Amino acid sequence: MAKKIEKRTEKKAAAETSSVVLKQEENVGVVQIADDVVAMIASLAATEVEGVGAMVGNITNELMSRVGLKNLTKGVKVDVLENNVTVDLAVTMEYGYNIPATCQSVQTKVKSAIENMTGLNCTDVNIRIAGIKVKA
Repeated sequence: MAKKIEKRTEKKAAAETSSVVLKQEENVGVVQIADDVVAMIASLAATEVEGVGAMVGNITNELMSRVGLKNLTKGVKVDVLENNVTVDLAVTMEYGYNIPATCQSVQTKVKSAIENMTGLNCTDVNIRIAGIKVKA
C-alpha cells in the first residue's frame, strides 16, 4: 500500500514540474498545460515566419528524426515560472532574408501565439541563429 501511494506521489510531482496550472476552481477542476505544449506552439509559430528555414535541435533530436521519430519541439527550450514564460529558440535562416527583421517577426509571432493560446505571459523570446540554409 505504501508503494502505491509513493508512486502516485512521484507521478503527481513529475506532472507538476512539467506543467503549469492555468485555472483552478473548486467546483470544476484544474486546467494544466504541459511545457511541451508551449514549446510546440512556439516551434510552429516560428516556422510560419517567412525566412525561417527550420528549427535546430541537439544531436539527440537530430538522430531521432533520422530514424523516423520526429520531435516537433526540437530547438525550443521553454521555462515556465508561475505564469511567465521564457522561450529559447534555435533556428536555421534561409539565405537572402534580413536576419534582424526576420528575428523580430519570429519574436512577435511566438509571443502572441503563446499568449493568445495559453493565457500565459511571455516575457522573453530569445533566438539563436544556428545556420543559413542555401537553396540548391
